[in-house]
Amino acid sequence: MLGTILFIILGIALIVLVVSNVRIVPQSEAYVIERLGGYLTTWGVGLKLKIPLIDRISGKVSLKERVVDFPPQPVITKDNVTMQIDTVVYYQITDPKLFTYGVSRPIVAIENLTATTLRNIIGQLELDETLSSRDLINTKMRSILDVATDPWGIKVNRVEVKNIMPPADIQEAMEKQMRAERERRESILRAEGQKRSTVLVAEGEKESAIRRAEGEKEATIRRAEGEAEAIIMVKKAAAEGIRVIKEAQADETVIALRSLETLAKVADGNATKLIIPSDIQNISGLISSLTAVNDFSKE
Repeated sequence: MLGTILFIILGIALIVLVVSNVRIVPQSEAYVIERLGGYLTTWGVGLKLKIPLIDRISGKVSLKERVVDFPPQPVITKDNVTMQIDTVVYYQITDPKLFTYGVSRPIVAIENLTATTLRNIIGQLELDETLSSRDLINTKMRSILDVATDPWGIKVNRVEVKNIMPPADIQEAMEKQMRAERERRESILRAEGQKRSTVLVAEGEKESAIRRAEGEKEATIRRAEGEAEAIIMVKKAAAEGIRVIKEAQADETVIALRSLETLAKVADGNATKLIIPSDIQNISGLISSLTAVNDFSKE
């Protein structure tokens, strides 16, 4: 009976011991296993079993990408301007063994390495280059940190310069410079607008003058054409009168009478000088003859 109880107790103890040494490694994690104080293996995802009292889990390492935001670091530029720069480092553990045994306090080591690298890079740049070369700084830092952390089983994926904080007097001078630049651009835009407005007004006046001149030209042409047509019509009427007289076979007496009528119209005008035709005596004789004929007919 006693033996049975001991067997049961030993069986239960063995089960408990086995169960307590069974591990399930989750996704994106790795366990570093030591045996008798020395590195044995690295467990990946799945069900694992270690030997009790001989094997132990030295470290549990997350394989996810991590983000570390380091506090601002004082740096000095090439032109001796002291400023504060803080950075953000994105890294990932690629070798759990090297990460566990490679360096003590790896995050502190990365922070110090980042600060040193940042000072070296900024020391080669002037203030203006530092403010406008963030991509260059990020690229150089990532390359240097990635090489330096490779023996620690760490891969640096990205390094971002978060803030660049110049001294207060430098920042104030930069703001004044930017304000002056904006005012200069505003003055240039205003002057260009006024110039454009003046040009448009001048072009409008020019177009208006051209249209007025074209209108006056058209009116003058129309008046000249009307006068020409009137003269032509007068000439045609005169020619038609002469043609009618010729067709009527008028004698000299009729022609003389027409001449007198014309002379009378000329005399009614405002002319101060009259030119009397050389054959006016003939016309006078014609008038006397007509008067005599008229008196005879009355008797």
